Amino acid sequence: MSIVKIRDIRVINTNPSGANLTVVKIETTEPGLYGLGCATFAYRYKAVTLVVEEYLRPLLIGRSVADIEDLWHLMNGNAYWRNGPISNNAISGVDMALWDIKGKMASMPVYDLLGGKSRQGAAVYRHADGATLDEVVENVHRYKAQGVRHIRIQFGGYGGKASSLNTPPHSADGIYYCPDQYIQNTLKLFDHVRSQVGFDLELLHDSHERISPVDAVRLAKSLEPYRPFFLEDLLSPEQDHWYEILRQQCAAPIAIGELFNNPQEWTHLIAKRLIDFIRVHISQIGGLTPARKLAIFCEQFGVKTAWHGPGDVSPVGHAANVHLDINAHNFGIQEWSGIDDRLAEMFPGSPMLLNGYVYPNNKPGFGIELDEKMAARFPCDDSVTRWTQTRLPDGTYNTP
Repeated sequence: MSIVKIRDIRVINTNPSGANLTVVKIETTEPGLYGLGCATFAYRYKAVTLVVEEYLRPLLIGRSVADIEDLWHLMNGNAYWRNGPISNNAISGVDMALWDIKGKMASMPVYDLLGGKSRQGAAVYRHADGATLDEVVENVHRYKAQGVRHIRIQFGGYGGKASSLNTPPHSADGIYYCPDQYIQNTLKLFDHVRSQVGFDLELLHDSHERISPVDAVRLAKSLEPYRPFFLEDLLSPEQDHWYEILRQQCAAPIAIGELFNNPQEWTHLIAKRLIDFIRVHISQIGGLTPARKLAIFCEQFGVKTAWHGPGDVSPVGHAANVHLDINAHNFGIQEWSGIDDRLAEMFPGSPMLLNGYVYPNNKPGFGIELDEKMAARFPCDDSVTRWTQTRLPDGTYNTP
């Protein structure tokens, strides 16, 4: 086969199941050979689309699809300023699509290109929320019956459900929550769930960076007796120096990373062994190429992977997660929000969940197709994002 080059790059945006999804399609000079990659930044999809179509496309057309490493660095440095979420997601779409193409050219799944399987399936954790403690327990039992052994428990969503807030008149509109109420309710949550299900299940929890550093230390110490599998995003990336203090104070396993964009945000946390799980959003850091390097780096320090896998990741992005999960020796757990029937129809070949484990198919590349005609029937949502408009009881804006 002669040198295969990039002939065209297109962006497909769609919203079939309540989240804006962005997929990049690279068409090559080899008839019928193409690749798909996830570039989903649900709340800024138009900006990502513009970067791909107006900047990366003219940069890359005519270049060899074989040179993934070189093209990643070229895309990363071409704008001079780098490591931002919009540019990283745009790069990710191209990067994953190139890995998909390479797998197809080699007639191998991507996990084989990475070195083969360390396991047959990747254990997942699911989300059990509820308006009441008993509703949370019901959802935990529902997932347990499906074979899931790792379950994230939340009581009233991120930050909990605030009640009886004394908010000043004319305060700005937003999603209000009370850190003190959240902490107390989270302790009640773990106590109640453990009393109902015992210690046979692994329980996780996401603070979503909504409490102060001192409160985060207090909460982590208080939850130790309930043996959490990990506590997620106790602190924002801007407060990362507190993880050293947290590590000195308690032994609760710590996971962080879904907001990370820049390697400098995770390097010292891993090298100093201040975290137990890395939870980056793979498209947010630039795709499969940097994620596989991150997994290898983590292995040297005993840190496990737990890639971000929410609903605002396309099935192509989920597949990239799972191929890494299957390969990486230091895999820990995979967040799994699920792929509903509509998504599965739009993206044939999507990873499959069975008895608590998610499996990739064994087709070359990521093994996923995209029904573009179907995708066009579900336009993206352009309304202003509301859930990130979070505020403290006195009306002060706080991180979401």
